[in-house]
Amino acid sequence: MSERTVTAGPRVDAGAERGDETSEPSSLPLRGLPADEVLAEVRALRAADRPTHGGRLFAYVYDPAVPGLDELANSAYAESAHVNGLDPTAFPSLLAMENTLVGAAARLLGGGPGSTAPDAVGSVTGGGTESLILAVKAARDSRPEVAEPRLVVPATAHAAFAKAAHYLRVALDTVAVSAQTLRPDPADVAAAIRPETVLVACSAPSYAHGVIDPVEQIAAVAAERGVRCHVDACFGGWTLPYLRRLGVPVPPFDLGVAGVTSISVDLHKYAYAPKGVSVLLHRDPASRAPQFFAFAGWPGYTMVNPVISSTRSGGPIAAAYATVRHLGDDGYLDLARRTRAAVTGLAAAVRAVDGLRLLAEPESTVVCFTVSDPDLDLFTLVDELTARGWHTQPQFRYADLPASVHLTVTASVAPTVPDFGAALVDSVAAARAAGPVRLPADLLALVGSLDPDQLTPDLVATLATTLGLGSPAGGGSGVPERMAVVNTLLDAAPPALRERLLAEFVGLLQRPTY
Repeated sequence: MSERTVTAGPRVDAGAERGDETSEPSSLPLRGLPADEVLAEVRALRAADRPTHGGRLFAYVYDPAVPGLDELANSAYAESAHVNGLDPTAFPSLLAMENTLVGAAARLLGGGPGSTAPDAVGSVTGGGTESLILAVKAARDSRPEVAEPRLVVPATAHAAFAKAAHYLRVALDTVAVSAQTLRPDPADVAAAIRPETVLVACSAPSYAHGVIDPVEQIAAVAAERGVRCHVDACFGGWTLPYLRRLGVPVPPFDLGVAGVTSISVDLHKYAYAPKGVSVLLHRDPASRAPQFFAFAGWPGYTMVNPVISSTRSGGPIAAAYATVRHLGDDGYLDLARRTRAAVTGLAAAVRAVDGLRLLAEPESTVVCFTVSDPDLDLFTLVDELTARGWHTQPQFRYADLPASVHLTVTASVAPTVPDFGAALVDSVAAARAAGPVRLPADLLALVGSLDPDQLTPDLVATLATTLGLGSPAGGGSGVPERMAVVNTLLDAAPPALRERLLAEFVGLLQRPTY
């Protein structure tokens, strides 16, 4: 199995190059390098990355394919890169830009003048995970009398809710979803609500499958029990309103729904701003108040933070501001039109291939499919697509939901749909010829019975080497070009063991370059 080497950065022999007393390689050069040399290093490192433009990467990045937008965002970023969001009185420019972004998000998502949530307020955060953590914090801190707070989410809710529950010591109650609709039953959500429940959450849409939860019904049962309801629209909040205007049947999901107390939307997704900017909206200032952290019990400045970070670079906020102002409402409507056309085309390409089936009919900007033929290996198919330059996101089995392939679709994908369809046909044929991945029976038995606490460094190293992930004793960990064997093992592992294995494997990759 061939491997590519992943390292943390260049090893610079600064002493040898400049005649210094030491010739030890150092990640911190003894003398600073020329700017063009440093930039050349950055470009060389970036050469190993997945392509962020061109419509061939179906996860992680959002490319509108708008000429000049990158340059505009980069220039705006540079203008405010050194501005600190810690103190809005010192840098009113950043406060003005944040207020503009929050206002734009509120108007898009059912808030602002003339709406049912005219007093909606919000905060700009560093990403969707931070927005969700803060939504959980605000709900928890709004109920100080609850000693052991709980959070109710569908099984398809983003993993950031589990992260929030872990960080904030809130118990997580997960509601199963239908294997047919991929949605939770509102009656099951209602049954999961306890006196200690401080927040109920749902998705619009869920990341994994692109399915919109029954927000109206869930918000209604939460309101009936006096519990806050958060809508995670980080993924689709900026595009669902435009899809609705284009005639797509988008159900009510935002602050216009009675009982929805907060909603989040990521601007670095379908607002097409650079990473990382998200907006967390609350129905009114009283709902937002518990989100803040303030502390005066020390001799320094009194700390007041609306978000988790204290020091915040103004760069991402300025870049988001420039992006939103430049594209405008008509620009986003056109981008949604192009994206929907790409979704329709990709879904048709999947339907046309024997052995594949859509896991859900596309409702937003996601195409999710699985295999319907037991002789067609899904993870081998993913590898074959990767070999042809198409980078998709495999998803493992969960409960009675099958493993699947996730495609996040952006406007830049539209011109590439015919090429992807042809590559999909070729990749399925190649995956059939290769046959399913067969793991040794003893290895399958091990992952099926192993307690995560039994993982020792030696066992992790042995597994990593067996799977082609390199040795922790080496000068850098190897990553297989083909991941089907690794993914098959992880798919067979129970979730708790999978979490531990992935944490250990990533730990092998994150090794300092001294």
